[in-house]
Amino acid sequence: MTGERRWECATTSLSATLGVHRRGAHDPAYRVAADRSVWRAVDTPDGPGTLALTLRSGTVSARAWGPGARWLLDAAPDMVGASDRPQDLHADDPVLARLVERAPALRIGRTGRVWEALVASILEQKVTGTEAYRGWRYLLSRYGEPAPGPVPSDMRVPPPRQVWRDITESDWHRSGLEPVRMRTIRAAALVDVESKVDVLTALRGVGEWTAAHTRIRALGDPDAVPVGDYHTPSVVGTALIGERIDDARMLELLEPYRGQRYRVVRLCEVAGGMPQRRGPRMSTRDYRDF
Repeated sequence: MTGERRWECATTSLSATLGVHRRGAHDPAYRVAADRSVWRAVDTPDGPGTLALTLRSGTVSARAWGPGARWLLDAAPDMVGASDRPQDLHADDPVLARLVERAPALRIGRTGRVWEALVASILEQKVTGTEAYRGWRYLLSRYGEPAPGPVPSDMRVPPPRQVWRDITESDWHRSGLEPVRMRTIRAAALVDVESKVDVLTALRGVGEWTAAHTRIRALGDPDAVPVGDYHTPSVVGTALIGERIDDARMLELLEPYRGQRYRVVRLCEVAGGMPQRRGPRMSTRDYRDF
């Protein structure tokens, strides 16, 4: 099945909205084509599908292929933040007001796919992006089916929940990820997480950081704060007060914006600039050597 739709959109950057779903520069489920269109391969409730989004002169064009095409076209406006309400953030602080001025069209989108967001977040727990992205690429190349449609390069649809549960221990090892990720994903695969997004932390191995990133990607939650992130406190502190800070201080700074705290975090990421790197960095490990 194929289809297409168009709609007016206030955002000026698809990459700023959709980039949170990109797992590294070579993510097989996410591509940016030469014409700057953004392509995503998604396991939808109706089956695999590919969605291509293009923004020109305030109009978003969406094309979709595969059994999940209709579902993707219906969900596409929300993915680029059409239902988002940036006006709910009252930026009274002059520093925050400047960040809003630098990114006036920033939107928080939502995919509606809790399992996809949860798996990616579990893979990224307490590891470098290099480790998580390497494992994601390997597992999708082994277990994801080719994305339907005229994709700009090789793309793979993330496997459905039951397939993640059946990934062999040997392939988990070859992915380079430690066994705890395998056990957490296998346990979560036994639960219908799509209907339990509000109680994800009840799952073994799923903490506040993982639940927050899942809510951000799947629900577009403007208040989900990823406490425990290696970089986020420094990004927020540098943007708001010019200092590197810890989680506790970050939560203090964000408290006046309760209800919109993630929106402030995202503004700091997009418009605040990255803090200067100092001190030790997280080391990249490879469990294939063990």
